[in-house]
Amino acid sequence: MGAGGLVVVNVYASAGENGSGNTTKSSPRNQIGQAMAAGAATIDCPDVSPRLRQVPDSARAEVDRELASLDQQVADAYQRLRNSAQAIRQDGDFADNAIMGPLKAKRTATIDRIAIAIGRTADRPQGLESLAACTLQAAGNQAGTGEGGENQNGQDPGPGNEEENPANSGQFGNGPFAADFVDITTVQPDVSSPQTQQNASLGKFTTDCGVNENKLYNSDNIIVAPGVDNGAHHTHDYVGNQANDAFAGDEDFAGGETSCQNQGDKSSYYWPVLRLQDGTKEFDADQPGGGAEGNTGRILTASQVTLEYVGNASSKVVAMPRFLRIITGDAKAFTNGTANANAAWSCTGFEDRQLTDKYPTCPEGSSVVRTSKFQSCWDGRNTDSANHRAHVAFTDPKTGACPTGFKAIPQLVQRLVYDVDAPSLNDNGRSSAFYAVDGFPEQMHKPITDHGDFVNVFDEQLMNTMVECINTGQECR
Repeated sequence: MGAGGLVVVNVYASAGENGSGNTTKSSPRNQIGQAMAAGAATIDCPDVSPRLRQVPDSARAEVDRELASLDQQVADAYQRLRNSAQAIRQDGDFADNAIMGPLKAKRTATIDRIAIAIGRTADRPQGLESLAACTLQAAGNQAGTGEGGENQNGQDPGPGNEEENPANSGQFGNGPFAADFVDITTVQPDVSSPQTQQNASLGKFTTDCGVNENKLYNSDNIIVAPGVDNGAHHTHDYVGNQANDAFAGDEDFAGGETSCQNQGDKSSYYWPVLRLQDGTKEFDADQPGGGAEGNTGRILTASQVTLEYVGNASSKVVAMPRFLRIITGDAKAFTNGTANANAAWSCTGFEDRQLTDKYPTCPEGSSVVRTSKFQSCWDGRNTDSANHRAHVAFTDPKTGACPTGFKAIPQLVQRLVYDVDAPSLNDNGRSSAFYAVDGFPEQMHKPITDHGDFVNVFDEQLMNTMVECINTGQECR
């Protein structure tokens, strides 16, 4: 249950401000250097996958493996960055020479292999080489960044001192931070919906698949990185199909067991776990995807998982194709930008206020809510696409209509409720445990990186029942 709003104190002085209150100017390079030395910087690399509009089937497996290699390279470089604070203090060029330069060289070779693989049977993609170089990015408004490189005593908190600065650094040191939270009662209502048209489909179909009572976890991602162990670099909760791992194919899904009450729904629903950073050593505490990559603390099981399929504000819907794959949100939105960030955070009793870039702190008696609305327009041909996004789209936010050439399908709305105490600071400035979503290590556990994944494995009869229910305005299960 909620325990009141987060109390945020001014633990750090503003950038360039010393202990006596005097302010000095600092160059952007120095600010980044200070952030690196304090463990509050991350690595920003251009995402290659969105640039791949066409990948031949013959090259798909090789390209997926190389894309997964790019993710691993960034994770490894980020870990070296975190472990090199002393060297960075002593040598301002260390990060460029020992971390960023080698990372660019590895990415250049990997991107070239991707282009070669595609070029064997299709037009070789042009311009990918420009995506090899990465930059260093301050985490923003946290310990050691331009918003606070020193503590109240004018001292650099330094890397590895997250224990001394719990309000700003999180347990592992890569977040979350106090600035990542906001009191939901201070947020203005902001939810709007497109106006319903005459041909709208207003029904709703609900499937009950539990809350992952079976404790099915892994750090794979069958959509983005099929055939690659730890392709997600963070741990997922799974409900529905119990066969989901990195090596599952359509036949495995079709034959898998399901946690859904209606056995006609063998779909796979999965999302990054939410953790309470309370020092708990989970099963993955020392494993890739878990503690080895900064995803630490007690895994929280949702107290409620609601999976609803709703209609379209301007038209009837058609059946989803079996094995359709959809990703909503962006696990790399902190460095990629917000174009695909749409998962939302709120609190029970306050769901007319939805947040994408902040975690909510909820008043007593209220629980944290994560909501993901999936794309509900389909290109009518493909169950997946090279970048895992082009085959589906969102409706127009004003009219509810699908883009030209796309068909309206039932929209999955996933709602997760967690009974978790809000973090707060005591009189000594120490914080109770933060909660945070699992993520790629360089994404700093930012709330904007929340996302959801779905593989449709409804049988034909139940899918047709869903479509009829929605198109005729009924509420069904």
